[in-house]
Amino acid sequence: QVQLVESGGGLVQPGGSLRLSCAASGSIFSINVMSWYRQAPGKQRELVAAITSGGTTNYADSVKGRFTVSRDNAKNTVYLQMNSLKPEDTAVYYCKLVTVGVSHWGQGTQVTVSS
Repeated sequence: QVQLVESGGGLVQPGGSLRLSCAASGSIFSINVMSWYRQAPGKQRELVAAITSGGTTNYADSVKGRFTVSRDNAKNTVYLQMNSLKPEDTAVYYCKLVTVGVSHWGQGTQVTVSS
């Protein structure tokens, strides 16, 4: 019913920037939470940032001050602006939508930070 389409991943040098986007389509309840998770090889998936439909945000300590999550409710799209990227940010980044007790995941997009 709900589909999430991610884009914006790629290869960047340390200190560089990337902007990820995730567009949701389908029957989406107006009250929801959209989040970004990431998973590095051999590690657990972790929450990076989240934003409610009301605009409240939350960030992992490791990205606070460097990443900014935002959303366009009219487009049902969430963004993750990633600045001052570090090699430890390398991971597959996933978009997640939670609404009315149901979770939906995007396909994931690879972010690689390397010289």
